[in-house]
Amino acid sequence: MPSVDIREATIDDSSLILRFVRELAIYEKAEHEVIATEADIKKSLFAQDSTTHAVICSSNNQPIGYAVYFFNYSTWLGKNGLYLEDLYVSPEYRGVGAGKALLKHLAKIAVAKQCGRFEWSVLDWNEPAINFYQSIGAKPQDEWVGYRLAGPALEHFANS
Repeated sequence: MPSVDIREATIDDSSLILRFVRELAIYEKAEHEVIATEADIKKSLFAQDSTTHAVICSSNNQPIGYAVYFFNYSTWLGKNGLYLEDLYVSPEYRGVGAGKALLKHLAKIAVAKQCGRFEWSVLDWNEPAINFYQSIGAKPQDEWVGYRLAGPALEHFANS
C-alpha cells in the first residue's frame, strides 16, 4: 500500500484546490454550481483574516486529495467544533487509505484544539461515503435538517 502524506495547504496550492473542488463537484453531479475562481480560493482560504483551513493529501509526492475545514461553536457543549466542508480523494487513489488518513488528521486537530465535535455532511445517495463514515464510528444526525439561504434569496432577505 502506498504511503499517504498530509500537509497544510499553502497559497501556491490554490489552483490544485480548485481542480479538486471541480472534480468533487463532477462526482456530486453539481459541476455547474462551481463558480469559484483561483482568486476566490486564494482570498477565502489564505487571506490573513481567513477562518477556513485546507490540507493536501499526497502519495509518492503526487497530490491525490484535499480537505477544507473550519471551526464552529456549540453553545450546548460550550466548545468549538471542527466542521469538514470538503473531503475529496481522486478516484484512482480511493481504497489506499487516503480518506481515512485525512479524517484522522482532522480528528487529531479537533482533539488538540479541544473541540467537542467533528462534523460533516454527506449526500444521501453517496452510499460508499456513508458506509465508510459508519465504519469509523460516525453516526448520522437524522433529526436535523439543513437549511440554506444563498444568492438572490440571501440578498433579498438581508435587505428586506
